[in-house]
Amino acid sequence: MGEISIGKLLIVAVIFVLLFGTKKLRTLGSDLGYALRGFQHAVKDESQSNTEAAAKSTDNQ
Repeated sequence: MGEISIGKLLIVAVIFVLLFGTKKLRTLGSDLGYALRGFQHAVKDESQSNTEAAAKSTDNQ
C-alpha cells in the first residue's frame, strides 16, 4: 500500500505535465537549478570567510 512503483511515478508525472505544461515545467526546472547553484555558491563563500576568520584569529594570538 505504501510502496512507490514506477507506474505510480509515471502517473504523477503525466498529471504534472497536464496541469502545468512542458514549458512551465522546463522553466521551473531551470529556476530550481539556478537557485541551487546560488545556494551552493553562498555556502562556499560562507565556508571560505569562516576559514579566513579562523586563520586571522589564530594569527593574532
